[in-house]
Amino acid sequence: MKPKENCRQLLSYLSEFIDDELEDQQLCQEIEAHLDQCKNCQVVVDTMKKTITLYNQSADQIGLPSPVRRRLFQRLDLEEYLPD
Repeated sequence: MKPKENCRQLLSYLSEFIDDELEDQQLCQEIEAHLDQCKNCQVVVDTMKKTITLYNQSADQIGLPSPVRRRLFQRLDLEEYLPD
């Protein structure tokens, strides 16, 4: 497998990996081994983790206007998580 293909394949599990919800332990080990070798993927994972941390720290402090929140969730294809 070409390196870029490997990056794409492994990073397709990024959300589950970061949230510690990836049940396939072998895949977790493969991702961790890949991250040890791939600086670009390290940057992606680190940036994602920092973004999540910053969001969680500020989400309670800053209210996002409802129309903006709706557009954001629609853009991220997360509409199912919007309150009714």
